[in-house]
Amino acid sequence: MGESFEPRRLDTPLDKMMRRNAGRRSRTYTDRKRGRYIMARPAGRKRDDLAFDATIRAAAPFQRQREDIKRRNRVAFAVRPADYQRKVRVKRAANLVLFLVDASWSMAVAERMIATKGAILSLLNDAYQRRDRVGLITFQRDRATLILTPTNSVQLAERALQDIPVGGKTPLSAGLDLAYGVLRREKLLHPDVLPLLIVLTDGAGNVSMGHLPPLEEARWVAERIAEENIHSVVINMEHAAFDQGLAQDLADHLKGPCYALSDLRAESLYYTVKKEMDKAV
Repeated sequence: MGESFEPRRLDTPLDKMMRRNAGRRSRTYTDRKRGRYIMARPAGRKRDDLAFDATIRAAAPFQRQREDIKRRNRVAFAVRPADYQRKVRVKRAANLVLFLVDASWSMAVAERMIATKGAILSLLNDAYQRRDRVGLITFQRDRATLILTPTNSVQLAERALQDIPVGGKTPLSAGLDLAYGVLRREKLLHPDVLPLLIVLTDGAGNVSMGHLPPLEEARWVAERIAEENIHSVVINMEHAAFDQGLAQDLADHLKGPCYALSDLRAESLYYTVKKEMDKAV
């Protein structure tokens, strides 16, 4: 297993704006009626969750002009729909980082696994006080496997990461499909979760779930993930001399960036993930 490390303090926009207190989740804006009311904005066509204090302040300067409305409607204070102000709320939301790792046989598989395991443990150590969660899916032979259910438990992660088999063919579409299901379920259970999918692969899928050719099927699943507004990143594990552009093609269908890290270490993967977490907010 890759050696984990104590991550340095990151002064990112996310940390400055939403993580001022240790032991708290990120704060994110929410359209739900739960969360702390911090300010108000014109309601427009949304007439639910009105901020009465802000609405009264918006209507107050016009009361002399509305004397006829007051007399006609026999009210002491006249409010028009244009005065309506809607509450802006924030609530605590956890980040979710889901790693999808190609465990099929290749020259880079051992390095890939060492770097991924080390990065997962490092992220979990960092996430422990923040209630973020990390999960891991691998794909090889003819299936994808959820090795680590999204968790913030370092102990569970260490046990799950001890022995991950490698080798066989590359069922890329099965891995993407399982990741899609896990992330959709997490978004249903935790509507304000901030998901990030990290795919480590060379993009060369060669096993299908159905009747489509392997690469065409993988692209189709990737587009479904992108339609869910899930921020995704592809890390190309192919050697530069043999790169056919398949990882970049997968990233294009996921609508995310593709990083080529030929000499990937746990620490560089960790900081790549943290940078993308800041972009996802």
